[in-house]
Amino acid sequence: MTALPHPQLGARPGPADFRPAEPGTELTGSQLIWETLVAEGVDVVFGYPGGAIMPAYDAMPGYPIRHVLVRHEQGAAHMADGYARASGRVGVAIATSGPGATNLVTGIANAMLDSIPTVFITGQVSSPLLGSDAFQETDIAGITLPITKHNYLVTRAEDIAPTLHEAFFIAASGRPGPVLVDITKDAQQHRAAWAPPQGEPRRRGYRPDLRAREDELDRAAAMIDAADRPVIFCGHGIVKAEASALLRELVERTGIPVASTLLGLGGFPATHPQSLGMMGMHGEAWVNTSIQEADLLIALGMRFDDRVTGHLEKYAPHARKIHVDIDPSEIHKNVRVDLPILDDVARVLTKLTPRLRRRDRPAWDARIAELRGDSAVRDIVNLPDDGHLYAAHVMLDLWRLTEGKALIVTDVGQHQMWEAQYYKHDHPRRLITSGGLGTMGFALPAAIGARLACPDDEIWVIAGDGGFQMTACELSTLAQEDLKVNVAIINNGYLGMVRQWQQFFYQGRYVATPMRSPDFVKLAEAHGLAGVRVTRRDEIEAAVATARGVPGTVVVDFRVEQEDAVYPMVPSGADLRDMIRRPQPSPIVETPEDP
Repeated sequence: MTALPHPQLGARPGPADFRPAEPGTELTGSQLIWETLVAEGVDVVFGYPGGAIMPAYDAMPGYPIRHVLVRHEQGAAHMADGYARASGRVGVAIATSGPGATNLVTGIANAMLDSIPTVFITGQVSSPLLGSDAFQETDIAGITLPITKHNYLVTRAEDIAPTLHEAFFIAASGRPGPVLVDITKDAQQHRAAWAPPQGEPRRRGYRPDLRAREDELDRAAAMIDAADRPVIFCGHGIVKAEASALLRELVERTGIPVASTLLGLGGFPATHPQSLGMMGMHGEAWVNTSIQEADLLIALGMRFDDRVTGHLEKYAPHARKIHVDIDPSEIHKNVRVDLPILDDVARVLTKLTPRLRRRDRPAWDARIAELRGDSAVRDIVNLPDDGHLYAAHVMLDLWRLTEGKALIVTDVGQHQMWEAQYYKHDHPRRLITSGGLGTMGFALPAAIGARLACPDDEIWVIAGDGGFQMTACELSTLAQEDLKVNVAIINNGYLGMVRQWQQFFYQGRYVATPMRSPDFVKLAEAHGLAGVRVTRRDEIEAAVATARGVPGTVVVDFRVEQEDAVYPMVPSGADLRDMIRRPQPSPIVETPEDP
């Protein structure tokens, strides 16, 4: 059988060959799209062509921007998201009208819930057809209004460049988020003079640069100095603000312990003596108990999500609360606080730390040490092995073998929580995961975006067998683009987290959770990629070595224990102390009981 030839992209000019258009040059709207993207520093976009965006695609080869052809538009959205998280820059995805645009919606919502700076460009039917139910016409601006930071419908070529410039500014400033720009086909085809975007756009009512008052910082310092049992919360805002070093400086000055949200992991080093670990529904027992016993919570760039707080009326009942956030809408939204500070968290830490006095809290340190108990289990290389392969084995061994230096992109489910528990992240932007929306299928495409942002990093996808199959088509994108990503599938034959809830709260009735999967090794090989299967713990090291040694993408199918559960677990709406613990005896040792 003769293989089909590999499709080749047309020749594209490199940056050295490209010359920006002179101001005043007449360009088509399509050319204005790419001219503006180049001016905004964009070097890669993720997309899928179609009728209403075809003029833009026709103009693309004249510009030094790499286009990654996805297999589904949702993948393009997640790739732009992963690119933005890994790089700190704005990620860009592009699609056509109608189904192309609506296929972006889940990825847009994911970026919105996790505050990711992204710009989505969609084609739209020509202006005279708007509102006529024309072929592939959908009001994507109306559909995405609740899940974007802002969006636009552009009907004139002369509005394309200033609108895109404003979109990038809004996406990246203040609390970041997704912005959608819907451009009609005739706007892409008509011509207008090129005016390079300059300066910072101004929008009435949009004030992203909030500043804390000096008296608020003085009051925060007084509250911190007076506290006997303080806990700092490291949220996603620490990562976004590049404030990890500033947080460490504050902690080393005050000795205050740090708990992290899921998206905050890596914002403070996991191996630092003052790191408590992850809080919340699947957080460490000693972390949640410390929060409940604290007399002051210092929340930095986090939003008191329900997975963090548990039952609100019983949440940290003895603690005063300081909340630093850049978004006014988050203040008092879920938890009433004593001192809100509206400002960039990096700027706050820069001004707050010198105001704080050095102080020891030996009684609080001793209490936390007591709560931790024998927590060294998370650091033991030889996690107990009874002949079964557990997901915890995979996570801990992967952390050991990569020396904690890999960029990990996780999907959503049990494996996501096991990764958060067992893979210790010491650096920011080393964990990319879907937090607020909890989007299954996120990991594989997001890792492609991360690879384009970080071409030299070791990248591992950690996904469940369910979530992986939602976007497994993007293996073809990896193959066509010749990109290297290692994929670890935690394959337990179930929709694992849903099965766990059925086990705990629905009397073990496993309805629609047992899952048959394809042979993932053969699936990888069908895409021209390598595949490896692991069924025992003593096979992990060789499989990881193989994955790291092969130039292209490798899929590793880890056949783990089917009915294992993530422990501890705080039931939805319960007090943080009301944790479900692992039954004893167990081959996987978990967090100790509270004294």
